[in-house]
Amino acid sequence: MKISETGRNNIPFKGLWNNKLLLNGLEKVSEHATSFTAGVSVVMPLTVRPLAILATPDVEKENKHYACASSVCSGLMKFGLVAAVALPIENAVKYINKNYGKMLTSETTKKLKPVESKAYKLATQIITLSSGLLTAIPKSMLTIALIPIAMDKIFGRKKHEKEDEFEKTIKQEVAFKGNPINSLAKGISKILNNEKFGDFVVKHANEEKNIAKHMSAATDVLLSGSYAYQTMNSNGIKENRKKALVYNNVISTAITILGGYLVDNAIKNKTSSFIKQFSEINKKDPKLHKYIQGLNVVRPAVIFAGIYYGIIPMFSTYMAEKIDKMTERK
Repeated sequence: MKISETGRNNIPFKGLWNNKLLLNGLEKVSEHATSFTAGVSVVMPLTVRPLAILATPDVEKENKHYACASSVCSGLMKFGLVAAVALPIENAVKYINKNYGKMLTSETTKKLKPVESKAYKLATQIITLSSGLLTAIPKSMLTIALIPIAMDKIFGRKKHEKEDEFEKTIKQEVAFKGNPINSLAKGISKILNNEKFGDFVVKHANEEKNIAKHMSAATDVLLSGSYAYQTMNSNGIKENRKKALVYNNVISTAITILGGYLVDNAIKNKTSSFIKQFSEINKKDPKLHKYIQGLNVVRPAVIFAGIYYGIIPMFSTYMAEKIDKMTERK
């Protein structure tokens, strides 16, 4: 594939942006957006976030332990549940992309113009990323159920009497009894063929590059609310540790969303300029739309994960401790 001289001269690291390994990676990210996001989100809470929490000064040790246990359980449950639900959905969407002539009506095909139009990409991203929203409440429930077990296993707290029961429940909940891909694809095609849904994505087609961060933020809000409710009603978490755990989660979520949007907006202009140059280099590649979609998924996933797991934990853990002590005094 030839690259234009304009693209060669203007874009930095020009030899990288049409590298087959990179392009294949971006294609995979575009096809498995939620799984990629979940993958990013499982490594950080298992490593970086617990270390940051443990390094936080002037915080009671047990509050640190509970926050670490929550981080580890949250990462495992997010990856397990989202991947279990997301993979069948993503494979079904991929099946529709290859067979849209059979799966979509002529009216939908004319309106959405599969597979390269912004409206169609927005529609499929909404469907694939919605699995995070669908699993938010079960994920928070299983996270809270796992915290007492993690406290036992990681920090040597007294063994929970109902550990076996919890483990059995988790295995039953995580097991995803999905339909065959073609059956699931038929269900998804009904959504794509819906007239109102089609009108919506056409009207908001330019949001295709922002939908990943919007869906990520919405999922985090739902998770945080459900997490707070489940924590306060848990029988496996000590009463005097519940509020600090909730404050920590709420502070982390609020700063992550605000900071993520601010940083993303700050680099948006540079990102748009880069995508134009990237498109110029790969303009003859029929999969260009997938590469760009992959870039739009990678950007918010890395930003949100970096802020949430790498920057915020020490601040949120410290502030949660202070707020908890202040409310106790009052």
